[in-house]
Amino acid sequence: MMPKTYDLFADFRARVLAALDRSGVLEGADRETLPLGAITVEPPRDESHGDLSTNAAMVLAKPLKSNPRAIASTLADALGSDTDIVSVDVAGPGFINLRLAPAFWQSVLTKILNEGENYGRNVLGTPEDLPKTNVEYVSANPTGPMHVGHCRGAVVGDALAAIVEAAGYPVTREYYINDAGGQVDTLARSTFLRYREALGEDIGAIPEGLYPGEYLVPVGQALAESHGDALLAVEEVEWLPIVRKESIGAMMDLIREDLSSLNVHHDVFFSEASLQNGDQGDRVAQAIHELKSRDLVYEGRLEKPKGESAEEWEDREQTLFRSSQFGDDTDRALLKSDGSYTYFASDIAYHYDKYLRGFTNQINIFGADHGGYVKRMKAAVTAMSDGEASLDIRLCQLVKLFRAGEPVTMSKRSGNFVTLRDVVDEVGADATRFMMLYRKNDAPLDFDFQKVTEQSKDNPVFYVQYAHARCASVLRLATSELPEEDFTPRALESADLSLLADSGELGLVRLMASWPRTLAAAAAHSEPHRIAFYLHDLASALHSHWNRGKGEPNLRFVNHDNPLLTRARMALVTGLAQTLSQGLTLLGVGAPDEMR
Repeated sequence: MMPKTYDLFADFRARVLAALDRSGVLEGADRETLPLGAITVEPPRDESHGDLSTNAAMVLAKPLKSNPRAIASTLADALGSDTDIVSVDVAGPGFINLRLAPAFWQSVLTKILNEGENYGRNVLGTPEDLPKTNVEYVSANPTGPMHVGHCRGAVVGDALAAIVEAAGYPVTREYYINDAGGQVDTLARSTFLRYREALGEDIGAIPEGLYPGEYLVPVGQALAESHGDALLAVEEVEWLPIVRKESIGAMMDLIREDLSSLNVHHDVFFSEASLQNGDQGDRVAQAIHELKSRDLVYEGRLEKPKGESAEEWEDREQTLFRSSQFGDDTDRALLKSDGSYTYFASDIAYHYDKYLRGFTNQINIFGADHGGYVKRMKAAVTAMSDGEASLDIRLCQLVKLFRAGEPVTMSKRSGNFVTLRDVVDEVGADATRFMMLYRKNDAPLDFDFQKVTEQSKDNPVFYVQYAHARCASVLRLATSELPEEDFTPRALESADLSLLADSGELGLVRLMASWPRTLAAAAAHSEPHRIAFYLHDLASALHSHWNRGKGEPNLRFVNHDNPLLTRARMALVTGLAQTLSQGLTLLGVGAPDEMR
């Protein structure tokens, strides 16, 4: 079992709590009633204030009925005895700012090198300690190729699953196949037209309401090869389920290929249709029965929603789930007027199935058009699990495509949208993934084909990948210039890191020391963009330090006259390369050793 990683901030939080005990600040207080969990250690907002800052004095002032600065002064004296701390300052209303010794940062680099590619992993715990997590993403209707909107959700979900897993959670990646609605019947009828076309019939223009994309042509041809003209001789009620099944299978193969081109993969593909027609019977009915047994379903009427006309609104008695009891705006219908299940009822059953499979931590990646669905789904998961399971829903806003500032036209292949494959084929998976993550998921994204392929510092993915390639180049240069030296990671663990005394070098270690905290925050808040931002900051610091060496030769990484210093700097470069590689890998982006 992989142990938890070294976490600088958890380390010093423990030191602050120990100093509180030594200082006598808590003497006579009932520790059980104190908000010790609210005490944090973080980087100060202004780097000039120090390396770390704690809010301990302000958290404890009220319960201890004491002045926060007085507590801070006493606590500062206790922290001053820590040999890793060179200065302790009380600021503002009672913040305590710490500045750490160079030797401490050098010891952190040793820890980073020792942990290697595992540095940062399991920062929140281990799979044995943390709840089973299900990350559901993409879940597009199986009616055609992935479009660019699906692309963003696919990347966000895939990266988030990797991040949560790296932080310590046991993770399953899942795709929910929406194969039970009317859209798959429309797909089947659209495919049947292409089947008739494959048999030589002139089908003319595709009728309104059917899917016009050319991607259905090979599906129709496959039907013609396997069934000949036999399907023409039977009624729709007979050919529809046959064509529907084969069309869905073909579309899912197409979707898997599209996702694979983006390096997106799932562990489970769950069929919506199986909820009613699977081996376990009608699980939607079972879920509704479970809710009824808890008095969470009743027959009643709903008020007309705002904005809906009286002519469109059907005022009738319905089977309703008490969604408002769990934070939703109103109760929700489970059955349609014809007695069939609402989409929401099927979703309740699906998420209940996840809970029964042991997933008490559930994360869904939805498109921006599902914003109104968030509260009801959270309510359903809380109700079905008696509060044991949680559901986090991340909404991905729209992506607008440009080329040199001009909007991109639609794809001929799809019929009416730009496909995921169009984007990946033009700019590559790395650029697509990184740029989809280089903005918070709930903010709109402008994606310019020209800008994301530029080899310049203005292109974030190039800038970060170039930082990794620069590290590899430096290590190759050191090996070439000092062939008698061993610069492998294992050998560099014994380098004399006390030689790393420049502020730029120690600043790079500080940034690497914040990697576990960044990973933990990205996992805890379901925000993979934090990793992309961190990598850009780390790359920027590396490039800046490299540029300093142009004017100050003594700062260059390779020093022919001082092999010991070169070894220490190669240890720094190795740590940087490992951290950059880990972050890029979690985002599903390559960490190249050379840029071509």
